[in-house]
Amino acid sequence: MSSLPTVKGFLGETPKLEFEPGSKAPADLAVEILHEGEGAVVQAGDTIEVNYLGETWNGVEFDSSFRRGETVEFPIGVGMVIAGWDEALVGRKVGDRVLISIPPHKGYGPNGMPAAGIKGSDTLVFVVDIVGVR
Repeated sequence: MSSLPTVKGFLGETPKLEFEPGSKAPADLAVEILHEGEGAVVQAGDTIEVNYLGETWNGVEFDSSFRRGETVEFPIGVGMVIAGWDEALVGRKVGDRVLISIPPHKGYGPNGMPAAGIKGSDTLVFVVDIVGVR
């Protein structure tokens, strides 16, 4: 049975993911709004500013802007990031905290991202705080 992990921590705090033992990753993109913001709506082509935590489904962290202590900016909805981010974040609002489960075909594909320890078969899980948009 697939179920998304539980997220501990509030908007702006470093999140912690807790995976239910034996849970299986969803086969397709899964998005859950953990906190709904009241800011501007993210449109395709916007540059968004985010804080995020990224783990593989088995709970291994591969990246975290929270731990680096700085937000990240990039264009969204135009193919500059993995497809799962483009699909999950366009239409969200500034102030949202979003939990995203991204299957391999909407992540890094069959080659994965070896430099980050991501295999081509890994489902990626992100907690993303949308901080700003321009």
